[in-house]
Amino acid sequence: MYVLELAGQDDEFAAYEAEHAASDVSHLAPGLVTARGITDRVTDLAYTHRASELIGRGVPTVADAVAILSAASLDREGSVAVRAVDVRSTTGIDTQAVERELGDQLVDRGFEIDLEDPDHELRALFSGGETGTCALGWLVAETDRGFGQRTPTDRPFFQPGSMEPMLARALANIAGARPGATVLDPMCGTGGILIEAGLTGAEVIGLDVQEKMVRGSRANLDDALGDGYDVIRGTAGELPLADEAVDTVVFDAPYGRQSKIEGELGELVYDALCEARRLASRCVVVGDKPWAQPAHNAGWTTEAVFDRRVHRSLTRYIVVLRS
Repeated sequence: MYVLELAGQDDEFAAYEAEHAASDVSHLAPGLVTARGITDRVTDLAYTHRASELIGRGVPTVADAVAILSAASLDREGSVAVRAVDVRSTTGIDTQAVERELGDQLVDRGFEIDLEDPDHELRALFSGGETGTCALGWLVAETDRGFGQRTPTDRPFFQPGSMEPMLARALANIAGARPGATVLDPMCGTGGILIEAGLTGAEVIGLDVQEKMVRGSRANLDDALGDGYDVIRGTAGELPLADEAVDTVVFDAPYGRQSKIEGELGELVYDALCEARRLASRCVVVGDKPWAQPAHNAGWTTEAVFDRRVHRSLTRYIVVLRS
């Protein structure tokens, strides 16, 4: 069993993303979920910070943390460090006291403490709320947090409204991006989703109706990936690809306020969803409204719907579809 530390504030969305790199994901407490198993793809998750092999759990007190460790069999050798975390500052636990008490117990059991470069890291996670818990585990995986170094404004080509890399990575993961998979974004814009999908090891294909976006997306993908991508000019409703040519489709649809005629936008998204249904068995569509009904009309089944508030005048709706 493993305990995963979630990023952001939307645990439902974070847990759903984690399901694409872990099995039997279950809510434990605010900011924490458990998983029966994890894959090496866990390090590609956007809304998970770390995964630890669970030793035990109890109520969020120093005494319970000590009791959990005391009862555990420690089947490892080498130096250790203890890191205590008050998840989202929900418990008020004295993390230094926790680290001191658990560190002393580890020393008594023959371990050497090394805070700089330990062989093993023991994480003591305290989360409050109605389901407050203390969970102890050995750190086994830490996700790449390089999203801040890939901000859209630092790319060779930038347009206002570009999606932040953290959400783009989560969408790519939910869509099924991974080594050996081919991911299509038929409305790729500046290429943000394709960049994150490509960084997981997937082959990526992008289309955009605007030549400017095609050139810009190519520049951004070349800068971020080097190879493993193809971007062409085309219309999302008439994709120049054979049936079942890709594994998954993911796109951020134009927002209503950017479209002169709402009916035209609805028709465009519907046509894109029909084409996606021809090409793949899975699709994720994002927009400023939930596109579940057009997706249903195009033959898709809705697997999940999420809404994520961006600011006062914009909420992004994420609809996950399967054939």
